[in-house]
Amino acid sequence: MTRNTRMQEKRPTLCHAGAGAPGRRGASERARADNFCTQAQSNAKRRATGARFETHALVFLRREGLALVARNVNCRGGELDLVMRERDGTLVFVEVRARARPEFGGAAASVGWRKQQRVLRAARYFLATWRAADASGELLTPPACRFDVIAFESGRLVWLRDAFHAQAHES
Repeated sequence: MTRNTRMQEKRPTLCHAGAGAPGRRGASERARADNFCTQAQSNAKRRATGARFETHALVFLRREGLALVARNVNCRGGELDLVMRERDGTLVFVEVRARARPEFGGAAASVGWRKQQRVLRAARYFLATWRAADASGELLTPPACRFDVIAFESGRLVWLRDAFHAQAHES
């Protein structure tokens, strides 16, 4: 028996929820009781639910005449759910939030100062990396921008145009 094998046998399990001594359970039983496995399933379900609400918001905004520019833009410290373009060229950064119940203020109220900071950080990243060029290939100045929130309150879609401003957060 090698040293690594002995170390693995003595190592305690990550989850103490199961009965019996560590190491006596089968591999499939340990996998079911593992906290990380449960957490991953929970996160996957949450992401799938979020993606469904983002799709509903996207369909709604397209019917309202906005065009999709990007979806799920990630950067260090922030994410943009949807980036849309108005007919007049305005870039619209859309945060999609959903709540089944209105406790703690509901979906719209969940876009607090910290969340706004994360959206602003991601929007700055998007604008810094996004290159808009006209037909001649010349880079254009960044367009006007707006921050909207699509909130699903108990299944009902609420569109909050111009929900917050970047200037209110700069000091």
